[in-house]
Amino acid sequence: MKAVVSVLGKDMVGILSDVSQECANANANILEVTQTILQDMFAMFMMIDISKLNQPLSEFSVHMEEAGKKKNLVIHVMHEDIFQSMHRI
Repeated sequence: MKAVVSVLGKDMVGILSDVSQECANANANILEVTQTILQDMFAMFMMIDISKLNQPLSEFSVHMEEAGKKKNLVIHVMHEDIFQSMHRI
């Protein structure tokens, strides 16, 4: 099972490190990462493997959103099936 993580916010040192650490703490394996900086805004998408997650996905998602708020980031976690369904024509 996979999930998509999106991260948006003002660029600052340590965003990738912080998000990666949160994934590691939940036993989510990062499969792919793409990131860019648009002027002073940071944008990142990650595909993570959640098959060995040590907590329910809903709990992980809430935790990630709360961690993001502490750093003025918007972080969303979405199961791959939902993400794929939202983007079908």
